[in-house]
Amino acid sequence: MTSTLFTSLFPLLAYYAYNLLVPLVEKRRPSLSSIMNMQRRRWVSNATRRETPFDAILSGNIMGSVSFLASTSVLLVLAVFAVFGQVPAVMDTLGTLSVEHTFTVADVQIHLMVMLTMFVLAFFAFTLSLRQFNHFCIMLGALDHDRVTSEEEIDAITRMNGLGAKNFNSGIRAYYFAVSTVAWFVSEWLAVVACLVTILIIAHREFFSTAHRTAATAAVIAARHREKLKEGEVRVSGDGGF
Repeated sequence: MTSTLFTSLFPLLAYYAYNLLVPLVEKRRPSLSSIMNMQRRRWVSNATRRETPFDAILSGNIMGSVSFLASTSVLLVLAVFAVFGQVPAVMDTLGTLSVEHTFTVADVQIHLMVMLTMFVLAFFAFTLSLRQFNHFCIMLGALDHDRVTSEEEIDAITRMNGLGAKNFNSGIRAYYFAVSTVAWFVSEWLAVVACLVTILIIAHREFFSTAHRTAATAAVIAARHREKLKEGEVRVSGDGGF
């Protein structure tokens, strides 16, 4: 019973541990999310200088994706609740599916509670992300284009966008780890293996993927361009002083 409980809870514990450890790793190596935060600041900075529906369209596309996943989370929660009412049928199926031993009703119910928790966490993460992106749209729409937007205001709007992205990533990770819980029905230790593989896949995408290298390259190019512009401004101001 102890090992079965541990393997059931392992994906949930891994989800929390990953969310806690990633910020620590980001201090040594920037993740894809932290690199994209630089692009988010460029987006806000450029949005302060244009009065077009372009930024509203981009924000709407982002919020549509978050809303879809939040709605999907509700359907998954209802599906798990429906399985609770069909535990005897599930037990019969597991008798032919499990390669180790026959799980008890209590084991299955506990594991279903873990799966339910994962999907509820995903729902709350996505809905919070949706709300924060909504706040971002309001702050972006409230920009006064008749004056130069301060750096502090740009940073504040960027942070709101970054919070929405952070919670969106948290919801996506809940989905990833919830998938590994399905392996538990075949073998309880297979769920642990699937969870560890999931961690490796997510870590690779965050820190070592092609998308990470591409985003980092774009950020470096943009930083060099800004440095050249600053050098040009300094030279112009210096020439004007003579």
